[in-house]
Formats: sequence, C-alpha cells, structure tokens
Amino acid sequence: GDPVVAAADGVVVYANNGLPEYGNLVLLRHAEGYITAYAHNRRFLIQEGQTVRIGQPIAEIGDSGSNRIMLEFQLRKNGKPINPRQVLPQR
Repeated sequence: GDPVVAAADGVVVYANNGLPEYGNLVLLRHAEGYITAYAHNRRFLIQEGQTVRIGQPIAEIGDSGSNRIMLEFQLRKNGKPINPRQVLPQR
C-alpha cells in the first residue's frame, strides 16, 4: 500500500489491467518521447487523461499480476527500453 509516485511531469495514457502479466498498470507520457510504466499496483490514484506532477502519488504498491508485493518500473524512449539511471536524478 505504499505510494507509487510519478518520476516526472506527464499525462496518464493508461491506467488499467488489460495486460495480465503487469496487473494494474499505469503508463505516463512525458516530454521528449519518454514513457514510464508502473506495474503490479494495488489501486490507482489517478485516471486516464489526467496530468500529473513529479512526485505526485499515482497508485499504491500491490501484487496484481504477481505472486508477491512489488513495483515494476520501466522507462522507455520512443518505445525502446532504457536504463532509468541514465536519465533520472540520483537519490
């Protein structure tokens, strides 16, 4: 149930569970062709079409589509997966 937060400002382009292997999945579209994916959420805190800000809670961590509680995070640019450490600021 911990919060999942947006990695950057963007627009919610998908918040649903149509891909069973990802459970409850959120996709955010960002500037310059970036998309972030947040999978296996317990519950959505946003809706498709909504604009979100960096750090805004978008979901709660869960175990949908998985046999354990987890968050799967992916970053893509122009549809191709990239290492988030190449783009996101260090914590």
